[in-house]
Amino acid sequence: MEFINHQQKIDELMEQAKSKAKERKNSLGDVLGKLELLIELIKSYSKGEYRNISKNTMATVIGAILYFVSPIDMIPDFIIGLGFVDDAAVISFAVKKISGELNEYDKWKKRQNPLE
Repeated sequence: MEFINHQQKIDELMEQAKSKAKERKNSLGDVLGKLELLIELIKSYSKGEYRNISKNTMATVIGAILYFVSPIDMIPDFIIGLGFVDDAAVISFAVKKISGELNEYDKWKKRQNPLE
């Protein structure tokens, strides 16, 4: 969990994830919203805004994001039509695994910005 305490590394990882998500938004489909929520969770945690989350959950989230941005996948991203299937599966698995805590974060986030 030392990684989460290095703001510069977190910022770089989140920028990579946002950039890749933007480039591939059509390929990601329904997973895009889930990925965006994971990115927001990491940002909120690393800034100290939201800490009501377990270390295991943060490790799961960071692992999913790292897998997403990594050029080395089980199914390489350059394979048209299949390249993001594994990324989507990893993100979906992570979201399902941490759904309780992720839902609590989402509720908290909505209370912070009720107009969004």
